[in-house]
Amino acid sequence: MSAFQLLNGLTYAALLFVVASGFTLIFGLLRIVNLAHGALYLLGGYIGFAIATRTGSFALGGLGAMAAIAAIGLVLDQGLLRFVGDNELRQVLLTLGFAFVLDDMALVIWGGDSFTVPIPQMLKGGMRVFGVYYPTYRLFVLATGVVVFAGLWLLLNHTRLGALIRAGVDDAEMVEASGVNIRRVFLVTFLLGSALAGLGGLMGGAFLSLYPSADAEILVFSLAIVIIGGRGSLVGVGVGSLLVGLLNTLGQVMFPELAYFVIFGPMALLLAFRPLGLFGKATAA
Repeated sequence: MSAFQLLNGLTYAALLFVVASGFTLIFGLLRIVNLAHGALYLLGGYIGFAIATRTGSFALGGLGAMAAIAAIGLVLDQGLLRFVGDNELRQVLLTLGFAFVLDDMALVIWGGDSFTVPIPQMLKGGMRVFGVYYPTYRLFVLATGVVVFAGLWLLLNHTRLGALIRAGVDDAEMVEASGVNIRRVFLVTFLLGSALAGLGGLMGGAFLSLYPSADAEILVFSLAIVIIGGRGSLVGVGVGSLLVGLLNTLGQVMFPELAYFVIFGPMALLLAFRPLGLFGKATAA
């Protein structure tokens, strides 16, 4: 793999991590099977695109996308998911239906054309890295992925909120008995995971573009990453993103007709020996 292809794999892995980290907060930690996460990514990209083109500010587009998708996540969590409880089959059906609704709304508003989020002037052009001239914006995506990983790691491991999230996942009733509103803690976690999907939509829309089927593709990759890394493991999501990003780049370059097999073939082999993923741990009954 050349240096250029390696950087392509790393930057794509960084984008996948931003989206999949939000997915693992919801699916991995909260145990909510949110199949609308891909639709939240796509809608976040569209909203960020609309704000960025009208204001001329990429940063405002990112903030607007995160805020809007967090608000939609609030509607999903409080208005719909609270009525299905912990029943995973009902969660699947509900969130899948919600995704179809969001996709149809996006199709009505933005149509079926492909859009690209405008890149700010300071991120245009390229830089020399590893002896090759590489787009500055993609390096920005890579740096953003590293920052998001560091921020989430600090949040989950070195803050009271992170301790409450982990304790609530293990024993919500005990945390509730200590006087903590665990439902509110879980809501904040859900909104954070949704906001990360919106941020990923804006970032991905700048070099992958936005089109009607992009949500399904990113959802499949997010599922693969969480399954490979282990449900609820942030480090696992990081490693899984690297594997999927690099394998996807390798597959498209060397085996274009087998691009998906290059990713999901090794995943199936891995799960045969480690059913819980690379960093997954069994939960107490």
